[in-house]
Amino acid sequence: MSAPQYTFAGFSRLQRIERSPAFQAVVIAIIILSALTIGAKTYDLPPLAEYVLLLLDNGITVFFLVEILFRFAACPNKRRFFMDGWNVFDTIVVIGSLIPLGNAEAVLLGRLLRVFRVLRLVSVVPELRFLINSLIKAIPRMGYIALLMFIIFYIYAAIGSLFFAQVDEALWGDVAISMLTLFRVATFEDWTDVMYATQELYPFSWIYYLTFIFLTAFVFLNMMIGVILEVMSQESNAKESETAHNERDEILQQLQAVQLKLDRLAENAEQARKP
Repeated sequence: MSAPQYTFAGFSRLQRIERSPAFQAVVIAIIILSALTIGAKTYDLPPLAEYVLLLLDNGITVFFLVEILFRFAACPNKRRFFMDGWNVFDTIVVIGSLIPLGNAEAVLLGRLLRVFRVLRLVSVVPELRFLINSLIKAIPRMGYIALLMFIIFYIYAAIGSLFFAQVDEALWGDVAISMLTLFRVATFEDWTDVMYATQELYPFSWIYYLTFIFLTAFVFLNMMIGVILEVMSQESNAKESETAHNERDEILQQLQAVQLKLDRLAENAEQARKP
């Protein structure tokens, strides 16, 4: 068998294992076990249990190291492996987990990175990874909505501070305090108590609260949801296009392997005809 055929067959075999449901299930189970061990360490445990947790932690660290190396080996294009942000994140977390907890200077960093190993569940489960990628790409658009929301907050806070400061200085004393009070109103945290207090002096102050709630809780919230749904739709279309592209590449690679085999058979047949 020629070298190109062997290389393609090796990568194909590794990719089948790496993409198999059994392999993914094992990785997810180990990540969940890692999360459980992290939570267990927050309790007061007997020495034997702590020793068992230490052995489990070391075993999980070794497993993650082997798993990331296996994924790297299964990737045909090594450069593209580190062009994926999730692969970079996994590599940093795995390498950081190798920091010995016995080192007093690095113990905090080591424990923090072990906590972040739970986030590897997002990188392993495609559906969670899709949601996080969509949310990250929606942040710039959501930022403009948040800016507009801040302007509305500021305007209403200034109005509330001007009119309601004499009602309750603790809630409407200045613009900053008024914005905190409006955040309480926007989250519906006992907002009716705030409204009833101002209605004693300003009977029509309910208009102020209802218009503010309508803008923040309904208009801006729906705008946020609309942006996220739009980005998710774009990501879904891009994912389908990438999947089709990858399938085409795999078919081309398989055709190349078949062509190599046919060329070899043709060479053997030609050599067999020669006297």
